[in-house]
Amino acid sequence: MTRTTVVRLLTFNALMRGDVRARLRALGTVLEQSSYDVVCLQEVLLHRHATLVRRLARHYGHHARSGSPLLEGGLVLLSRWPIRTARFVRYPRTGPPRPEYLMRKGVQLAVLDTPAGPLAIANTHLSANRDGDWSPANRYTRVARAELDHLAGELARLDPALPVVAVGDFNVPRTAAALTGFLARAGLTDVLAGDPAPTYRPTPRWPAPPAFDHVLIRPAPQRELSAEARIVLRDAVTLPGGRPGYLSDHYGVEAVLSLGG
Repeated sequence: MTRTTVVRLLTFNALMRGDVRARLRALGTVLEQSSYDVVCLQEVLLHRHATLVRRLARHYGHHARSGSPLLEGGLVLLSRWPIRTARFVRYPRTGPPRPEYLMRKGVQLAVLDTPAGPLAIANTHLSANRDGDWSPANRYTRVARAELDHLAGELARLDPALPVVAVGDFNVPRTAAALTGFLARAGLTDVLAGDPAPTYRPTPRWPAPPAFDHVLIRPAPQRELSAEARIVLRDAVTLPGGRPGYLSDHYGVEAVLSLGG
């Protein structure tokens, strides 16, 4: 008899600049009050910042992160279910030298034990395109392609019996050829395909940014996986001290996954 489990997942770039501790305190409170089963965070650079979020979001009894005092890739995974394995893989350094090298961009690969069986999660943050040009010949597009190729290789090495969810800040628009080519190579489906809404907060200087944050899924033989997603965490919150502010310069993406066992 097939068993189905609903997995509520959030991916969110928490922004490494500005009033970080105040925003992470507010985020931890939001997560503690939420019904998410799995939370994938990007741009949590310091070990103590990850500890702060975990202390506030105490209902997540399991977590994955690596590195101290700087976290590898700035990646953190919180889970209500046990984490069977977790590892970080760094992307190769390519393209123009940039301060971003200090973040050690890569992917966090974890396998969770859910009631419907194991589920692979890939939490990633790719290099930013500093030209704002995602055409094939652009120098940063070449960086993105190299990182996506590396990610596709890591996903191909996972146990083929595992359903896969790849999430994070890909720094590549949904319609860019680099991303659509990666989806085809890796056998992934974009849960929000066709949705034109941005996941980066619009500003006067950039009033119509694209979607950079994605939820991508791949079922496995005899393991169904489907999902619905929506953009969340758009509104201002009350930060410690009572002042209003936003949690990040990104929005979050929430996915409700139906996982067959």
